[in-house]
Amino acid sequence: MKLMAKTRNIGISAHIDSGKTTLTERILFYCGEIHKIEDVRGGGDGATMDHMELEKEKGITITSAATTVWWRGFEGKGTTFASGIEKDTRVNIIDTPGHVDFTVEVERSLRVLDGAILVLCSVSGVQSQSITVDRQMKRYRVPRLAFMNKMDRMGANPFKGRDALREKLNHNAVLMQIPIGAEDEFKGVVDLITKKAYYFDGDNGETVRIEECPAELVDQMEEQRSEMIDAVAEFDDEVMEAYLEGNEPSEEDLHKCIKAGVNSLALTPVYMGSAFKNKGVQPLLEAVTRYLPSPLECEKPTAKKETKEGEENITLEPDPTKNLVMMAFKITDEQFGQLTYTRIYAGTLNKGDTVYNTRTKKKTRIGRIVRMMSNDRANIDEAHAGDIVALVGIDCASGDTFVGNDDDLNISCEGIHVPIPVIELSINVKDKAEQAKLSKGLQRFMKEDPTFHVFTDEESGETRIAGMGELHLEIYVERLKREYGCNPQVGAPQVNYRETITTETPFDYTHKKQTGGSGQFGQVVGKLRPLTDDNKDTEDQVFKFHNEIKGGSIPGEFIGACEKGFEDVMDNGPLAAFPVINCEVFLQDGKYHDVDSSDMAFRIASRQAMRKAIRAANPALLEPFMKVEVTTPDEYQGTVIGDLSSRRGLIQGTETDPNGEVIVNAEVPLSEMFGYSNDLRSATAGKASYTMEFARYSEAPSNIAEAVMKERAEKLANDD
Repeated sequence: MKLMAKTRNIGISAHIDSGKTTLTERILFYCGEIHKIEDVRGGGDGATMDHMELEKEKGITITSAATTVWWRGFEGKGTTFASGIEKDTRVNIIDTPGHVDFTVEVERSLRVLDGAILVLCSVSGVQSQSITVDRQMKRYRVPRLAFMNKMDRMGANPFKGRDALREKLNHNAVLMQIPIGAEDEFKGVVDLITKKAYYFDGDNGETVRIEECPAELVDQMEEQRSEMIDAVAEFDDEVMEAYLEGNEPSEEDLHKCIKAGVNSLALTPVYMGSAFKNKGVQPLLEAVTRYLPSPLECEKPTAKKETKEGEENITLEPDPTKNLVMMAFKITDEQFGQLTYTRIYAGTLNKGDTVYNTRTKKKTRIGRIVRMMSNDRANIDEAHAGDIVALVGIDCASGDTFVGNDDDLNISCEGIHVPIPVIELSINVKDKAEQAKLSKGLQRFMKEDPTFHVFTDEESGETRIAGMGELHLEIYVERLKREYGCNPQVGAPQVNYRETITTETPFDYTHKKQTGGSGQFGQVVGKLRPLTDDNKDTEDQVFKFHNEIKGGSIPGEFIGACEKGFEDVMDNGPLAAFPVINCEVFLQDGKYHDVDSSDMAFRIASRQAMRKAIRAANPALLEPFMKVEVTTPDEYQGTVIGDLSSRRGLIQGTETDPNGEVIVNAEVPLSEMFGYSNDLRSATAGKASYTMEFARYSEAPSNIAEAVMKERAEKLANDD
């Protein structure tokens, strides 16, 4: 319990190129885990946390990496910054990718973390992927601190960044520091709680020098400090009351208020620095240990438990003496077997223990437990509740729950939100020897990444891969070449269209068949209507069933068969055989026969009723729209907007960043975005960049729908 109180499980998340991996590298250095700082790009061996060759080459993070460090506080001349907090705090860190194509890496990391650092570029502020990451943090109720990075860059403005957090993300963002200088004059920070100035000396900023606040910043410091106290005092009634009576809160009172605000998700303290220039990282580490919750303090995780009465939610207590419950949240296949990253929620895991997988109901012996240091590892003999460790050589899938005894096999930890893939490619190889390598590689990637799908096209028999974007699939194709030695041929990208209904329509269908002996009989009556976002139980729900049968007109044992029958039809729509989404079915009446009714009869009746109802409900073709953010020099603004408009893009707005670059936000159909990176490079002399992520499905214009349906009909005819 004592160690658990001194443990912090945190993630570092941000928009692309905000400096997540650089920040993690500095944390490793200041905690004594590495003795030489490597940078993400250029020279040396590359950042410690980017251990894949592809990550080092491209300068991006592709897979989340876990590491464990010990933060022992730091002492400056004349004062001890770390007074009153636990020394020797163990921090388990997960560095996550910024590219939206690898968003599931962020999802599964946040699912098991107790706190997070949201890194923002102090020049660009809140960017498109910052919004996505923040939405993910809110989904899993993860308390966070904000870190304004890159304070040494031209145009850096932490005040503007704080305002963007408030306006764009609705955070109660409050500055905890003010900068000493800015841009190339950035020297350090003034802490608003202690009123002290912090400078970072030495070749790598490892020596923290603490002095009085510079005279020219005293007025600004007092003004910002007063604003900070106003914001944080409200999280403790006694402190607020005393403050209103004119008594200034003590340092400990302020720490207590800030911690309460952070843990309730109602406050986001904002820190600042330059990870690349080795400034401001240590005070951020102090804030992590002081304000982010330990496994004992964080919101208690829940799991689902199957009982005779149905499913119920149970709270998992972070107690090492309880029965073991842990979840596998990330899997990688390696030379010596599968490596399974695991969060232990309750109980204790010992080397040699036998555990049970609640999904497969099989037991597994734990032969080796390791604590991760990016791609290196240290063997350990036991791990407790609150730990994040890796298990070597066990066979399971991402999201599996393990328990310590077979009495708990009805428990499962809640899974992660997995977005649907929006793009697919055909992939094949020339000979059988390469086919085996391809198959092995695809099986591994599919097991590791829930957003990577592999399937065989039933009509053409070709192998297809689907994912979150062009970069996502491009990385996997490149990994097949490097890691498996096969040379796949890749077809043109295909868009994953969907179909839906636009009007409410009733249905009444009777299935009747008599062929000697017992026959088949089932009648279903009800209505089908579009499923709106307001009525969805989860954001990715595409089908909802309501049982409104009264008086037993259809016996209860057949209701499940009816629901399956309605859902069976969703795989192939009437327009172009694309999956149907956003349908809500109300089963209101029906008839049955004592002898001839069966599960199969009602399932067939429901299928036929659903097919007819979908055709009668004005079906429409939907195409995926992507949220596109383009950053371009001002002189190319017109070119970029004109090009996006020519791609049927809807311009959402533009803004200018402090460097004079224009940020164009738009929503564009995915089908129009293939090859966009090359076109953008050509049109702007290589000076513009863009990010893209899935936004929504929207009804396709009639001419586009007709062209897609015609092409699809020809393809299906040729395949036959």
